[in-house]
Amino acid sequence: MAVTLRDVARAAGVSPATASRALSAPDLVAPERRELVQRVARELGYRPNRAARELITGRSGHLCLVVPDLENPFFSAVAKAVQARARGAGHAVVVADAEEDPLLEAELVAQLGAQADGVLLCSPRMSAEDLADVAAGDRPVLLVNREGAGLPSVVVDNGDGVRQAVRHLRALGHRRVAYAGGPAGSWSDARRRDGLATAGVDVEVVDLGAHAPVFAGGVAAADLALASGATAVLAHNDLVALGVLDRLRTRGVRVPDDVSVVGFDDAPVATLVTPALTTVAVPLARLGRTAVDLLLAPRDDAAPRTVLPVELVVRGSTAPPPDRRPDLVEPR
Repeated sequence: MAVTLRDVARAAGVSPATASRALSAPDLVAPERRELVQRVARELGYRPNRAARELITGRSGHLCLVVPDLENPFFSAVAKAVQARARGAGHAVVVADAEEDPLLEAELVAQLGAQADGVLLCSPRMSAEDLADVAAGDRPVLLVNREGAGLPSVVVDNGDGVRQAVRHLRALGHRRVAYAGGPAGSWSDARRRDGLATAGVDVEVVDLGAHAPVFAGGVAAADLALASGATAVLAHNDLVALGVLDRLRTRGVRVPDDVSVVGFDDAPVATLVTPALTTVAVPLARLGRTAVDLLLAPRDDAAPRTVLPVELVVRGSTAPPPDRRPDLVEPR
């Protein structure tokens, strides 16, 4: 027989009303009594009736997270952190993959968000107009890795990340760097291009255009990079960087001896390739945890903006260009 709320109240020596508050609105109960009720509930294996709780409180007990592509390690890492943080706060998370489709993204928010206590939109691809429609809804919405529509957001310092990467390449002796950008209209890609424009060093940046943020996008970008005469490639993310590495290897170009490659994100796969990828490390777990904390926290009418720092991690895919390496320069 299933354990009921009355069973928990009886075992804890409190009224059913107190037991209910201790489990659904713990801030309203004295700490000692709250901890007692929660401990007894765990020991008895009590599972709350979510449907009944929603009828009483108007809250479903779950959050909705919409991401562009769960196969991308950036989004899977953020989703894992979101689920862990939400679970600790007593919420389940429904994760939806929009398949890089802005229209599907808006549909998922409309369908799932209406039944959730809050919505997390991670790197949304939808237009500013659609984002404004989402913001006009009656559910709390928080943006991850994007800003707009007056919504609260948590982002990383994209501009500083590419500035760190370019200055690292400049210090190695590179003077012509190719940038393999992300999707057209990508908010984070626009911020990274801003960073390239303000790097403040004498490095020529060759724009290779927009590319899908996946392995195949990097394969296409690599040929353009070689044709440009650049001695280094800075990629929109690690998946694009891996595609660049693979194509360069196929064409007999050595990394980093002939061309250096830098990624962005520091996904786990960055250390599983040879050479290991130099990349801008994004605090993915912290990004997910902070998003949940901001979504669940009380807020006034202001839209808070939280910016997390990033850090360049130097590994084996970057080195001085051939004309700057003493072992390759012919004696005069």
